Amino acid sequence: MALDIVIMAAGKGTRMKSDRPKVLHRLAGRALLQHVLDTCTALSADRTLVITGYRADAVEQLLQGQPARCLRQEPQLGTGHAVQQALPHLDEDGTTLVLNGDVPLIRADTVRALVDACAGRQLALLTLRLDEPSGYGRVLREGDAVLGIVEHKDATPAQRQVREVYTGVMAAPTAQLKRWVAALRNDNAQREYYLTDIVAMAVADRVPVVAHVVADETEVLGINDAVQLADLERRVQRRQADALMRDGVRLADPERFDLRGELHCGRDVEIDVNCIFEGRVVLGDGVRIGANCVIRNTTIGAGAEILPFTHFTDATIGAGAQVGPFARLRPGADLGPEVHIGNFVEVKNSTLARGAKANHLAYLGDATVGERVNYGAGSITANYDGANKHRTVIGADVHVGSNCVLVAPVTVGDGATIGAGSTVGKPAPAGQLTVARARQVSISGWTRPVKKKP
Repeated sequence: MALDIVIMAAGKGTRMKSDRPKVLHRLAGRALLQHVLDTCTALSADRTLVITGYRADAVEQLLQGQPARCLRQEPQLGTGHAVQQALPHLDEDGTTLVLNGDVPLIRADTVRALVDACAGRQLALLTLRLDEPSGYGRVLREGDAVLGIVEHKDATPAQRQVREVYTGVMAAPTAQLKRWVAALRNDNAQREYYLTDIVAMAVADRVPVVAHVVADETEVLGINDAVQLADLERRVQRRQADALMRDGVRLADPERFDLRGELHCGRDVEIDVNCIFEGRVVLGDGVRIGANCVIRNTTIGAGAEILPFTHFTDATIGAGAQVGPFARLRPGADLGPEVHIGNFVEVKNSTLARGAKANHLAYLGDATVGERVNYGAGSITANYDGANKHRTVIGADVHVGSNCVLVAPVTVGDGATIGAGSTVGKPAPAGQLTVARARQVSISGWTRPVKKKP
């Protein structure tokens, strides 16, 4: 039996007070809509249809390259009107699952159970019981039988006392869904076409209506304003933190932890407070991460220590290395085992072999650095000539003194020493001292200029 998925993503989200479409606001580093699309992928649906409307071009840009088709709802006249846009594209012999682009944490297992409850012949609703149901559509029952759903704005005072609410997720036999949606009317307080009105139609047609009550409130929470988004962010971060701790990761404070991608940890990993992980990050056994680090798309080898206030992007760090505090590794930084990168050192598109050290106030850009190099404080590779980038090659066991400029392209041979304060633009021979600086001169009898009196 075919499974079609319709995702509602047309709304502006007025209460967000933002020009960005609501479904493009980010949760745990990804757009709300992307979370829903990931769930759809796990369901292996025959087709996924995304209903766009407000700033449709921006929403559709997110969907480029993904197995989903966009259908525009213009103007936006309610949830029923949104599903009307999808009707010509649905397989009548299957089941249609309706999801919302602003309900990001719904699990594949939950919606799969809802589809199973539908079985191509029943209208299945995903519901939730809330202590404070204000704003949600109420589920109206007679005993166990579901009779209908009434929107909050249209509910009577007695109906507003009902605690069971509709989450906006349903699964329906497609043939009947097409007929019901085509018959929707907009005679309500909002003058909109409510998809929820099809429940009463199903009852009238003697099609069974079943409710699958979800236990986890967080899974079906929608986003309407920045307060709700921030609340859900902390919920998802705590969920991720708990999962890591159950796997043995030591988090100094799970309430001050942010994962905006994937984090894979070995044994005995320790993470201090206020660290942010983005993209795909891999931490080997025994890695220690200091406070206030931002780590993006980086692999860190076993036993490495990352000191506080250190930022990495697209970097690789070898086993037993030490980096920070206040260091920055930019894309292409590849540190070998036991490398030391100290405070206020920046590394970009450079490889450092085992045991190399740059401990203070230095820049290494477009460089190849050999084993056991000692790179002095204040030294830089001048890798850009104003038009092109050039590479610096530093051999093994080189000592670069403080405040040196290595003007690329340049090669420093194995075992060479570069005297402090040198500007080196020609090859420095292996095993020799290279000094390139002006001769020191002391002038006797010289006096400082004196400021003229007005």
